[in-house]
Amino acid sequence: MISTIILIVNILFILCFIIVLIAPGRSTCEMRAPFQNRNIAHRGLHTKDKKIPENSMAAFQAAIQAGYGIEFDIQLTKDEQIVIFHDDTLKRVCNIEGRVDDYTFKELQAFPLCNTKERIPLFSEFLSLVNGQVPLVVELKNGRKNDLLCEKAYAMLKEYSGEFCIESFNPLIVAWFKRNAPHILRGQLSAPSKEFKGQVSRLQAFGLSHLLCNFVTRPHFISYHKEKRSLLVKLADRLGAMRVVWTVRDQDDIAAIEARNDTVIFEFYHPPMKF
Repeated sequence: MISTIILIVNILFILCFIIVLIAPGRSTCEMRAPFQNRNIAHRGLHTKDKKIPENSMAAFQAAIQAGYGIEFDIQLTKDEQIVIFHDDTLKRVCNIEGRVDDYTFKELQAFPLCNTKERIPLFSEFLSLVNGQVPLVVELKNGRKNDLLCEKAYAMLKEYSGEFCIESFNPLIVAWFKRNAPHILRGQLSAPSKEFKGQVSRLQAFGLSHLLCNFVTRPHFISYHKEKRSLLVKLADRLGAMRVVWTVRDQDDIAAIEARNDTVIFEFYHPPMKF
């Protein structure tokens, strides 16, 4: 009898400990409203043939015209200006060697996006274009000066009158906003462990994929890869996290995905603005 009680107590302790680790932060309906049941264009409304490149002003203008919210990525240049670009390196999109932060903004303007007339945009230029017309999902990329990126981005967002939220794969970036701007809707990006292969250690990949840093970040939403969520991610959802999914395409079971999530980040098809 005593051994059974001890076992039950141990199980309850482990369960409570897990809940403390992965519990999300509390958000209000007002904070969630701009993104609730919204389709968000991944890196703008870019095209599969790359004639409208990802994270380009043309892609952003197309998304605005269609009424979609916009997900995009920001990072710092060598001269500490904030630009919109996804990859750490320029090779895939610009066919140039080196990292984004190896170049000044002026130098980056010499490199076309996907062999088009489009160039890497400034964050400030982008905010002026959008001007509050559609909600924004701001992904802060992991880099060499994360605190500086957070500080500069937040300073600009404080002056922006439109609706936005922030997210990052790096829990330390999400935690920065928890400490310094707790009123802003913040999200933890995550995915199954295999998606982190070659980027971090196996232990780090396990922690990131199972949200074991939530006790530091207390994210309001979990932005997770469209593959099946783990039990711990589902538990975080049950504990009140807003459910965001990336990146959905037309070959996926869109109806089922929409039924399971609050916000859908999509590319290469044209869904309704809301679902």
